[in-house]
Amino acid sequence: MTKNRDQAVHPAFEQVRKHRIDTLNIDVEEYRHRKTGATHLHLASDNDENVFFVALRTFPMNSTGVAHILEHTALCGSERYPVRDPFFMMIRRSLNTFMNAFTSSDWTAYPFATKNRKDFDNLLSVYLDSVFFSKLDEMDFSQEGHRLEFEEPTDPSSPLVYRGVVYNEMKGAMSAATAQLWQTLSSHLFPTTTYHYNSGGEPDHITDLRYEDLLEFYRHHYHPSNAIFATYGNIPAIEHHERFESLALSRFDRLEVELPVHDEKRYFSPLRVDQAYPVSAGEDTEHKTHIVMGWLLGHSFDLQENLEAHLLANVLLENSASPLMRALETTDIGHSPSPMCGLEDSNREMTFVCGIEGSEPGRDGDLETLIEDVLKTVAEEGVSEERLEAILHQLELHQREIAGDQFPYGLQLIMASISPMVHGGDPVELLDLEPVLARLREKIKDPQYVPNLVRRMLLDNPHRVTLTLRPDDQMESRQQKAISEALERRKAALDEDEKKAIVDRAAALEARQNRKDDDSILPKVDLSDVPLQLPEPDARVIDGFPATAYAQGTNGLVYEQVVLPLPSLNEEELLLLPLYTTCLTEVGCGDLDYLAMQDRMSAESGGVSAFSVAKGKVDDVQDLTGYLVLSGKALARNKDKLTQLLRDVFTSARFDEHDRIREIVAQIRSRREQAVTGSGHALAMGAASQGLSPGAQLAFKLGGLSAIKGIKALDDSLKDEQALKGLCDKLATIHGRVQEQARQFLVVGESEQLDPMIEDLRKAWPKATSIETELWQVPPVNETVRQAWLTSTQVNFCAKAYSTVAVDHPDAAALSVLGGFLRNGYLHRAIREQGGAYGGGAAQDSVNGTFRFFSYRDPRLVETLDDFDGALTWLQETDHDPQSLEEAILGVVGQLDKPRSPAGEAKHAFHNRLFGRTPDQQKRFRERVLAVTIDDLKRVASEWLVPEKASTAVITSPQQRSVLEAAGLEIHEL
Repeated sequence: MTKNRDQAVHPAFEQVRKHRIDTLNIDVEEYRHRKTGATHLHLASDNDENVFFVALRTFPMNSTGVAHILEHTALCGSERYPVRDPFFMMIRRSLNTFMNAFTSSDWTAYPFATKNRKDFDNLLSVYLDSVFFSKLDEMDFSQEGHRLEFEEPTDPSSPLVYRGVVYNEMKGAMSAATAQLWQTLSSHLFPTTTYHYNSGGEPDHITDLRYEDLLEFYRHHYHPSNAIFATYGNIPAIEHHERFESLALSRFDRLEVELPVHDEKRYFSPLRVDQAYPVSAGEDTEHKTHIVMGWLLGHSFDLQENLEAHLLANVLLENSASPLMRALETTDIGHSPSPMCGLEDSNREMTFVCGIEGSEPGRDGDLETLIEDVLKTVAEEGVSEERLEAILHQLELHQREIAGDQFPYGLQLIMASISPMVHGGDPVELLDLEPVLARLREKIKDPQYVPNLVRRMLLDNPHRVTLTLRPDDQMESRQQKAISEALERRKAALDEDEKKAIVDRAAALEARQNRKDDDSILPKVDLSDVPLQLPEPDARVIDGFPATAYAQGTNGLVYEQVVLPLPSLNEEELLLLPLYTTCLTEVGCGDLDYLAMQDRMSAESGGVSAFSVAKGKVDDVQDLTGYLVLSGKALARNKDKLTQLLRDVFTSARFDEHDRIREIVAQIRSRREQAVTGSGHALAMGAASQGLSPGAQLAFKLGGLSAIKGIKALDDSLKDEQALKGLCDKLATIHGRVQEQARQFLVVGESEQLDPMIEDLRKAWPKATSIETELWQVPPVNETVRQAWLTSTQVNFCAKAYSTVAVDHPDAAALSVLGGFLRNGYLHRAIREQGGAYGGGAAQDSVNGTFRFFSYRDPRLVETLDDFDGALTWLQETDHDPQSLEEAILGVVGQLDKPRSPAGEAKHAFHNRLFGRTPDQQKRFRERVLAVTIDDLKRVASEWLVPEKASTAVITSPQQRSVLEAAGLEIHEL
């Protein structure tokens, strides 16, 4: 496809420049639309996963969430596609690999990605119309943003309440102490600019936003003169230009868009702030204070400033061997380093943050002294050139690596470019780091270079805020009381006509939500556009040595894994497995303590990790097999060092560093506690599924709510020295058991790297196999649960789960399609649009043989559980059209065909084979998916999803205790 790239430029555009970046294998082309001034960045690549992205600079000057609510509402219907919900309708009618919209602090973006050209054109027409010709119906504003309704919408005697998708989304988001920590710190670091405000919206302020304010914000910001277009892939830029011009840009003239863009006013003296955050009434507040320090730095779009700030942040915080991270991990001022630690460079001006959590009010002065002492020591003693080289090595590796396992690779490159484009910097410079890294390598030879950075950016910088965020167990009740009283006053002031208007509006919104739009006006792909089978990367099995090699285009990186079956473990050892895999690569090794080992890993690799994985057989979820994987990556020039590094970790990891293991436990506890409000739906599904198969139970114990409760208890117990020694001894015992297991190896790299890698493996592991030991076994399990888990949250997460079948069972395909069918046809409307939750749905988990319903950031509880059952009634009692079935099938195929990075494809193929997921089995499943009928959906639902057999779990707040008891749920305190 590259042959088209040098053709003539479209007459509506002028080419600003073209730049080749060999390390990324892309040509960067920058264009400007002549009439409107819109910019277009095209990253030309041979990749057939094409990405589209349009961003508008949005600078809200309040916390009503206007930019966020507009992002939602813009996708609810447009001039050319006047249906109620084209965005969600297109998700169902597409083979997209990514579809979403983002609200950042100073831009709003609408991206998608797909490998299908017809699909790309379809999505582009809908996205451009939604952004530049949005309908912005007032009903959609009330649904997505906020509205006043009676608790019983038809009953004016019931209390007034606030409802709305974004309102509930932000109630959930701001339930996390870390979200409040970041927002509070930002508001003080940025007293006068847009970053002072919460662009997502503060729930108490969202209800102040008027519909007229939304329209005005749209008219001001959503114009091509304020837009940045970005594309990636093998579609030539001129073809994009033809579509941009015909679909949108030709209808606009240039507009001068006035935005409040300026640098922050500087403080001349550091500031201390003390604020509270809510925890549940009666909850213990000891060791729950966060204390952080933040500095305002230079421009993010000045590449020199940006990379110097990254260099400094990595010097101080990269790993446990870094001086500031080490001080924060080992201090008794708090429990563990704050998750805020690091550099934020997406705003116009950067911020550097460090601090601790698990502290007490009044320790802010102690933390300031600790951090200042570390900074002074670095300024006086400097940093070795070897250490600085290791940090630049990490920057080089990060720039070279082709990612894309979680997020399309092209979208990652665009996201890296967007910040400088919004703020007036150079995106090409930021993508092409090689010349800048070369300059930095010269600068670090000066021993005063880093000390001068420490002084200029931090020690001599008075624009600094120290924030103490302390828990208050009465704050939430005061907030709720204030909202309730305000709503009561508002209700008391309503006359009969105003009450009737509220009831009528609610009825009109419900009627609109229940309306069946004519979706034939939307473009679509159909099953004829689905490839019959995606090729699997070729595996090369090595003769006479237990290794599998994959030749993939990895852009100068190599990947290596050591894979072994899990040994026999008792219940206590099994529960310690996640701690063991974390510690394995975080402790010392041989003669090196953990600090020296962290330095070695940074200098020689792109990181080493360990994890366990377990799956049932393709035809029996009760028969579980488990493996432990030691994994690493490196630049190809360090491939021999990577092999030796993995070998040394496996043979010589030390579990005698008691204080280090104590720190790791504290850090895991903090991470897991913070995960609840962000991953509540997954945790609720895990709790509901726990009794239905060994794999689901294992996930609940090792990574679910049980694991969160377990790590808290373990952490509390380690104040006793003997308990800590006992834990370290148990981890060493597990390691000894692991070392006895037979090994096999996975290597991924470019073809010329594979033979040398295999040769290195043969030398490093002369005895790759060992004696047969007793293998890990898990007893079968099948029991229902009804649980409620209580924690500090303003919203709920609800789940129901059913025992179903393994992936190779003939019904697995229909159950997989059923999840999307129920979400598209019933759950999205009932739970999100009418119920006000941020999300909800259903899905078959064929690995563990369970079918799960869920809701996310949900204002309701029992009503949502009833909606799960209502979806099954709707399925059986409604006539369904073939289009709905086709959309659900497309959704499953889209998940099956989701692209991965080159290395990710190889790893996925290898691990599939490890667990019996052969190409033949996958082909069989795909054929069954494509053959599913509506009768199949009804049959599998009636056979497997019987409401009386459901397991239920919810995560909610202690205020719901009486509701939960009435519903017969067993209550657990988190």
